[in-house]
Amino acid sequence: MEKEILMPKLRPEMKEAVLCAWLKEVGEEVKVGEPIYEIETDKVVTQVESTYDGVLKSKLYEEGDNVEVLKTVAVLE
Repeated sequence: MEKEILMPKLRPEMKEAVLCAWLKEVGEEVKVGEPIYEIETDKVVTQVESTYDGVLKSKLYEEGDNVEVLKTVAVLE
């Protein structure tokens, strides 16, 4: 079963963030609580942790892309 990893909304006024770096590659196993990617908002870099166990099936954005909050960033299976 596929699970979507979303761009988090860290603050009420947050509209988007820059996806700075992928910390996992397609095909790698991911555990709940493990960082998958890093985002930058207002010059603060934050690691985003997985909310599911699985294998990273796809990355929907590239490093450096602006991503709106609550958009699907990656898919686990």
